[in-house]
Amino acid sequence: MKKVLTAICTIIIFFSNLTFSNMADAAEKSSEEIYKERLALYKEMEAVTQVPWFWLAGVDTYEKGLRRARNDREETQGVINIYFSPKEWAGPLNPNLESDDPSAIALFDGIGLDGNGNGKASLKEDADVLFTFANYLSDYGYDDDNIQIGLWEYYQRDQAVNIITGHARIYKKYNRIDLDDEHAFPVPLNYNYSYRSTWGDKRGWGGRRIHEGTDIFAGYRTPVKATSHGIIELKGWNKFGGWRLGIRDLSNTYHYYAHLSGFEEGIKKGDIVAPGDVIGYVGSSGYGKPGTQGKFPPHLHYGMYRDNGYSEWSFDPYPSLKSWEKQERRK
Repeated sequence: MKKVLTAICTIIIFFSNLTFSNMADAAEKSSEEIYKERLALYKEMEAVTQVPWFWLAGVDTYEKGLRRARNDREETQGVINIYFSPKEWAGPLNPNLESDDPSAIALFDGIGLDGNGNGKASLKEDADVLFTFANYLSDYGYDDDNIQIGLWEYYQRDQAVNIITGHARIYKKYNRIDLDDEHAFPVPLNYNYSYRSTWGDKRGWGGRRIHEGTDIFAGYRTPVKATSHGIIELKGWNKFGGWRLGIRDLSNTYHYYAHLSGFEEGIKKGDIVAPGDVIGYVGSSGYGKPGTQGKFPPHLHYGMYRDNGYSEWSFDPYPSLKSWEKQERRK
């Protein structure tokens, strides 16, 4: 409790001359204004709690992806995406789950804290939500290892910790958060290629299954590019996909590149990539033991998988590919 009171006093000093928008008017802001406000909140909470801002950004971005992937969470009305249920926030036995009284919330073992020094702990105030999570992490420590321990204790899922860690690494490298809107088409537009929507088509090799991606036909050794900022999560051989590579982006989406003839030199698991970075080359590998080639025409199998905090599932990448192709042509 002493730690919380000290932090709150510090918050009042930091935020007394700053104006934070209510969640109600977030929809009226431009993307640039939202990014700017988010980053300011992350860095101000770092100053208060000593939790590095890029870890807070990583958590918030992960939670943003969960809101998008699940139907049990409403869309955020503010600029911070971290989700707490009313019971978790106010306390499971609190008779008033909409309470914003910090004393009452503490009495009923709620997690909610006053993050901007206005005497309220409200789920409707971005500063309160972000401070509450930052304060939770600070109990575990401020270095990467202890923050990861805190994240595991909170989410109870290794993949959640891995994804958040990747997000944090990306933000730390670029020192900015307006990265999730940048994309590239997976092959250079000045090469010969063709594709159509094939997601969901039947496939027979290796057992009855559906096609979980879009095939982009191109010549051998056509460069293959990262489509988003992300972390290389997988690299190697698969009897179906041949030489393949997987990248996790800032929306928690997994991008799967298969049937490659080879990888870009020096690229490895754990690398950070940016849109347009060459990661490999079109081929016809797969459908057999390691090294099998040529059982079909050369093409890139491109798949996308969404993570909802429990599992992943494939969705149609064709609309994204068409959008990125058009964006790149306009450039």
